[in-house]
Amino acid sequence: MTEKTFQIPNITCGHCVRNIQNELTEIAGVKQVTGDPAKKTVAVAWDHPATEDAIRKALKEINYPAE
Repeated sequence: MTEKTFQIPNITCGHCVRNIQNELTEIAGVKQVTGDPAKKTVAVAWDHPATEDAIRKALKEINYPAE
């Protein structure tokens, strides 16, 4: 399993985190998504077939692009 923490400058609250969790868990292979609005981060754990590129693309599509 691959794990990565993404910096997401647009996160301002728990609602933002829930939106991100809802979107990313729809990607096949994504196992866990946790967010911290105070640190403006989202930690994602995934297996194949999910990829970092697919996660970054999904984040960008919902207006939470990762740095």
